[in-house]
Amino acid sequence: MMDAATLTYDTLRFADIEDFPETAEPVWILGKNYNALTEKEEIFCDVTSRLWFTYRKNFPAIGGMGPTSDAGWGCMLRCGQMIFAQALVCRHLGREWRWRKDCREKDGYFNVLNAFIDKKDSCYSIHQIAQMGVGEGKSIGQWYGPNTVAQVLKKLTLFDSWSHLTVHIAMDNTVVIDVIKRMCAQDHPCDVVGTPNNGFVCEGDMDMVLKWKPLVLLIPLRLGLSEINKGYIETLKHCLMLPQSLGVIGGKPNSAHYFIGYVGEELIYLDPHTTQPMVELSEDGLISDDSFHCQHPPCRMQISELDPSIAVGFFCNTERDFDEWCQHIRKMAQLREALPMFELVERQPSHFCNADALSLTPDCFDTKKLERFFDSEDEEFEILSL
Repeated sequence: MMDAATLTYDTLRFADIEDFPETAEPVWILGKNYNALTEKEEIFCDVTSRLWFTYRKNFPAIGGMGPTSDAGWGCMLRCGQMIFAQALVCRHLGREWRWRKDCREKDGYFNVLNAFIDKKDSCYSIHQIAQMGVGEGKSIGQWYGPNTVAQVLKKLTLFDSWSHLTVHIAMDNTVVIDVIKRMCAQDHPCDVVGTPNNGFVCEGDMDMVLKWKPLVLLIPLRLGLSEINKGYIETLKHCLMLPQSLGVIGGKPNSAHYFIGYVGEELIYLDPHTTQPMVELSEDGLISDDSFHCQHPPCRMQISELDPSIAVGFFCNTERDFDEWCQHIRKMAQLREALPMFELVERQPSHFCNADALSLTPDCFDTKKLERFFDSEDEEFEILSL
């Protein structure tokens, strides 16, 4: 357990700490279990350590002549940034990393944060996401759905030479183990090799165990028609309990949130619907980062109010992590009174080919399939059978 000084980061206090429910029910935050009666500060420190991206104003015009604020249209893009930032935090800093107010370390954390700030040359900035979305049929300023933002973020990882990630978007409610393992085993430019200890070493430095590019797995789903099917609620909760969890992006129609956990029948989430000024780099290359951390008790909403269109995210730093995740998913499939949200299979089914967003060909899909592949409207998803 962390000492009191670490828990409060010397100066961080939660004035509204009583706002969180006093309950004996477990609180789950991205795979970690807390007791709300005895670990309230630990809960808030964990939540505050997540990168919080909101609407911003007065940033450089997108595309040179486009909008200078994303207020009113960028909430799903910001949620996409949050779930992907969590992946980068896990990749470079580890799940146990905690933010300290006024921390001035230059490496790691600020490198992650710099990848998302509002300027055109940041890898995952609102500028990059909005402009990349044009190629997916979304004009700048148009609202995205979970699937579209996932597809765009996948393309942007090609320009992230620091993180060396494999991003797989599992379409058709199906996760294919063999496809993912082949993708993560591919050599990448630096010949960096993953080890079971979450580290990366160059070939020749030690005996190699496994080649593995860290995996970000995003699964766009539709869990009902106009509202979430209650049969999926327990399964969704269990996804947030997994140690590999990156959370869920979704929300309500045209109002996106980043869901990071739950307590009882309530989802815990970070809300991007706050407009803040753009943050500039300081002379020493650092960022005033207070506004990127939500320093008040997290928002909550009833799970039953969740819009059925979501994307669930997971991060597997090593092949062992992925194997353990597969074991968890198989156990979840056996839960009574809980419907599986997606199918886990060893091999790619013969009736469909690999839906790789970067290698779609007319030979693989008919024209209508191609047109709807990147579409993020309600009809994009297959409704899961009961």
